[in-house]
Amino acid sequence: MPDPAESPPTSTSAAGWGRDLRIAAGFLTRLPVAPKDVAAERGSLARAMALFPIIGAGIGAIGGLVLLAGFELGFGPLASAFLAIAATVAITGALHEDGLADVADGLGGGSDREARLRIMRDSRTGAFGVLAIVFSVGLRVSLLSAFFTPGEAALALIAIGALSRAPMAPMAYLMGPARTDGLAAAAGRPDRTAVVIAKISALVIALVIIDVWTAIVAAIAVAVAAGWIAILAARRLGGHTGDVFGAAQQVSEIAALATVVAMQ
Repeated sequence: MPDPAESPPTSTSAAGWGRDLRIAAGFLTRLPVAPKDVAAERGSLARAMALFPIIGAGIGAIGGLVLLAGFELGFGPLASAFLAIAATVAITGALHEDGLADVADGLGGGSDREARLRIMRDSRTGAFGVLAIVFSVGLRVSLLSAFFTPGEAALALIAIGALSRAPMAPMAYLMGPARTDGLAAAAGRPDRTAVVIAKISALVIALVIIDVWTAIVAAIAVAVAAGWIAILAARRLGGHTGDVFGAAQQVSEIAALATVVAMQ
């Protein structure tokens, strides 16, 4: 099992960047693009976290295109927003929503650390998990439908797709895994370069897509939201898991959407 402290350094060659991009896309989406031998490569996922915001922007772009198509077909803001969120769920395989549900079930139903981790590993979804997904989808759809124009909403999805996936690298760097097995433990610990690249790339994408002040405030909102999830995970789980990453992404996306809508 890989030692989180011994993950290989961030790639510097073009081939290395391309491989890491495929690993990031293969993990965050259902696209069959990950290298076949990636499972045997120690720390490959931790290294690829540097590029998570880029893949997140691509996921947001898909959602934005679906939203614009919905408007062109005359579906209106609410239905188009539902279609956009459905598209992002489909391309990711509900990866983040599943993590949010598991964390909600674990924190809501477990009386101690071991019980919470056991509940989170259970494939069944409980009441807390169902409610968390309902609230997450409902909030994102309602916020997305509140934009003044469909173009602004589509661009926001791209920026927020990047921003909401940036916290995974610093969380993995600063926190230890809650278990000695599982996705978080196997992923390894990214180096500082990967953390810096993830943060800067997410912010640059947001600055290019939306206005400067909105991008900065949205980035702060994401940091606060992800930090809250990280504190909860540290106190109640003893570290991070793959599900914690998913919960952080969902809460960060909602926080960023709310911020951008409020600053229109």
